Amino acid sequence: MKLRWSFVAWAVAVALMAAGCNGQNNANQAKANNKQQTQSTNKTSQEQQQAKQKGTAAVQQADRETAGPTPPLEGGKERTVRSPHPMTLADLREKYHSTFLLNGSTEKRQMALTFDDAPDANFTPKVLDQLKKAGVHATFFVIGNRAEQHPDLIKRMIQEGHVIGNHSYSHPNLPKLKDPQFQQQIIKTDNIIHSLTGYTPKLVRPPYGNINEQQIKWLASQGKKIVNWNIDSLDWKGLDTKEVSTNILAHAMPGAIVLQHAAGGKGEDLTGTVEALPEVIKKLRADGVELVTVPELLGLPYK
Repeated sequence: MKLRWSFVAWAVAVALMAAGCNGQNNANQAKANNKQQTQSTNKTSQEQQQAKQKGTAAVQQADRETAGPTPPLEGGKERTVRSPHPMTLADLREKYHSTFLLNGSTEKRQMALTFDDAPDANFTPKVLDQLKKAGVHATFFVIGNRAEQHPDLIKRMIQEGHVIGNHSYSHPNLPKLKDPQFQQQIIKTDNIIHSLTGYTPKLVRPPYGNINEQQIKWLASQGKKIVNWNIDSLDWKGLDTKEVSTNILAHAMPGAIVLQHAAGGKGEDLTGTVEALPEVIKKLRADGVELVTVPELLGLPYK
C-alpha cells in the first residue's frame, strides 16, 4: 500500500513538471510571436515612409519642371545691393559743412564769379579782359600743368587783383586715385602756384566737383577749404551767350558761388562764357549785387 502512494506522488510530480514546461514554452512562443509582429509592423511603417518621401520628391520635381527656373531678383542679390556704399557729395557736404563749401551768407547781397581749368592761351586772356573792363575781381581755380605752361597768365591774374585756388595738377577724377597720387596732385600744384604768386593757396576745387571722405579729411588736415558752387553756368556744354547768361541770372541769389570756365578741353568752345560776362555783370550790379572773390564772400584767408 505504501509503495502505491509513492508511485501516485511521483506521477503527480511528473505531470506538474510537464505542465510547467508547456507553460514556459507557450510564453516563449508568445513572446517570439509578439517580437516578429513588431518587426513586421516597423518594416511596414518604414516602407510606407519611404514611399511617401518618393512621392513627395516626384511631386516637387514635377512642379519644378512645370514652373520652369526660378525668376531672378530684379534688383540684384541682397549681399550686393545691401553692401556699404560711399557717401554721396550731399552727404559729405552735410558732414563736413565747415570744410566743404558751396556758398556764402545770404545776409549780404554778394556773389562770387569763379573760373575753372585756366589758364590757356585762348579763352583765359579774353575772360581777364572782360573782368578788367568791368572792374570785377574773380577767383580762378587753376590746373598745375597749365600754370606751368602759361606762367605769364597766372602772374597777370595776381596783378589784376584776382584770387587763385588749386584745381589739381592734371584734372583727374580724384576719388579714383590712391591717397599718395591724390596728395601729389595737390602738393605739386601748390608748389607751382607758390613759385608764381608767392603764396600757397588755401582754397581747393576738385575736378568735376568730385571728392571722397578720406580726401576731405586730408585737405582739412592741411588747412585747406574745398570750394564748389551752387550755380552752374553749364558753359562747359558749349552753350551760347544767352544760355550761359540765363543759367546764371535765373538762379542768382545772395551768397551764390557761380561756376564758369576760363579754359576748356580740346575742341571746347567757351565763347558763350566770354560774351555773357558783360551782361551778367551789368544785370547783377543793377540788382544791387556786389561781385567779390570767394575769400571775401566766405570770410576766409586764401593764402
